Amino acid sequence: MKVTFLGTGTSQGIPVIGSRHPVCLSDDPKDKRLRVSILIQWDIYTYVVDCGPDFRQQMLANPIDRLDGILFTHEHNDHVIGLDDVRPFYFRQGDISIYAHQRVLKELKKRFEYVFTVQNKYPGAPTLDINIIDDNPFIIGKKEVIPINVFHGKLQVYGFRIDDFAYVTDAKTIPKESMKKLKGVKVLVLNALREEPHNTHLNLSEALEIVNHVKPERAYFTHISHKMGFHEEVQKKLPENVFLAYDNLKIEV
Repeated sequence: MKVTFLGTGTSQGIPVIGSRHPVCLSDDPKDKRLRVSILIQWDIYTYVVDCGPDFRQQMLANPIDRLDGILFTHEHNDHVIGLDDVRPFYFRQGDISIYAHQRVLKELKKRFEYVFTVQNKYPGAPTLDINIIDDNPFIIGKKEVIPINVFHGKLQVYGFRIDDFAYVTDAKTIPKESMKKLKGVKVLVLNALREEPHNTHLNLSEALEIVNHVKPERAYFTHISHKMGFHEEVQKKLPENVFLAYDNLKIEV
């Protein structure tokens, strides 16, 4: 299975508009971060987790011939607002499958009413194959996906485990039952916002504690703020099996 980090930044991305912070002014490509998302590929199947405002740009940077579906972690704009940009895939291949909690689907219908409407649908709007997910495992591309409940402040968010790979973003707390579902993963992707504490996101030390508990072979941090610091400087401080992810990084699982 191949995983591509389409974006590794926070809701504002890096550089932040108008910011004079040194990281926002960096010339290092690894310090330039689009909104968080990953591309997952195996056999003939291609899926993305989340579809934010940079989706079009991400697809141009990582061109694919087919999109089998989108898994949504939660309903915040930086994870869903690029949904309209699936149209080129829809025109070529037909309906696009989406997988989302009922609450997330309700929010998508508000923001993209023209996509979900049945009567007098605009001819250029994509049609979606809707799959409502809950805490139970489900199948995509002949693989089992295990949803993992985490909390983004008080908001429930889904992480996802596929085989020995797990992806968790926008988490602040991970319940004990969810930690059990992470046991045994070889590759863990986890959000780590910055060094200072935050109300709704894991900071660096909290993310490292979870890595130490789960004990994956490799861990990658994502959903990174400019306040984390320069990529190269932060990477030097991390354990040898923990990596600061960056946009367009490709890994094998």
